[in-house]
Amino acid sequence: MSELLLKPQIGTLRQRVTPASAGWQYVGFCVHQLPANESLHWQEQGKELCVVIVTGTANVSVAQTNWQGVGGREDLFADQAPGAVYVPAGESVTIETLTACEVAICSAPGHGGSGGARLIDPTSMSQEVRGQGTNTRYVRNILPETEAADSLLVVEVVTPSGHWSSYPPHKHDRDACPEETLLEETYYHRLQPASGYVHQRVYTDDRSLDETLSAEDGDVVLVPRGYHPVGVPHGYTSYYLNVMAGPLREWHFYNDPAHEWMLQQ
Repeated sequence: MSELLLKPQIGTLRQRVTPASAGWQYVGFCVHQLPANESLHWQEQGKELCVVIVTGTANVSVAQTNWQGVGGREDLFADQAPGAVYVPAGESVTIETLTACEVAICSAPGHGGSGGARLIDPTSMSQEVRGQGTNTRYVRNILPETEAADSLLVVEVVTPSGHWSSYPPHKHDRDACPEETLLEETYYHRLQPASGYVHQRVYTDDRSLDETLSAEDGDVVLVPRGYHPVGVPHGYTSYYLNVMAGPLREWHFYNDPAHEWMLQQ
């Protein structure tokens, strides 16, 4: 199996990506499936965190600050924002579940320059529709570059049945701002129904990297470099949670010239 495709683990810790395990420098990501009335304490040395309550409801505390009833989304495919808390580097977070929860913890290098811990207001998570026709997908910006953080960019995307996403193929693997920025990226895939799959290709111009992966429900795809489009088969709806980070916290991407023509139509 490809080293870019990570299958879920057995137990409450379903996914764990570290820079060391991924062979890169910036992005960390994990997913916990927790029952109700469970407590999780988490800290990563030198890393800022974005805690996303993908589904379920939890109390979240950082130092002396506690937020009650964070989240509340029962179905991640519902048109509803998740719960999210930003945790600066040097701080730990405690999550106490009120219901069964799916909790994603996104991490990247931090220096404490983006203020204290804060609840990310769901109303601040801007929504947008990208693409047209069967390239249409629905984006919710959980922690975009317009909101304070040191390194992290976090977004979730819902792609309808039979549609394409992250398309036309684009990449962000060169430190050449403003034309392009270097950002590592993880895709956490969920499907409705859960028996589905998506196809994700990860490839570079010279094809030194060229893999087409079939990602199933709960899988993570690593994108260290290259273009990375996602195709959703008929009959299934795709959700993915993206985490990006790199030396500059700006998202500038470069479209594959072979496919950019469709944007001119």
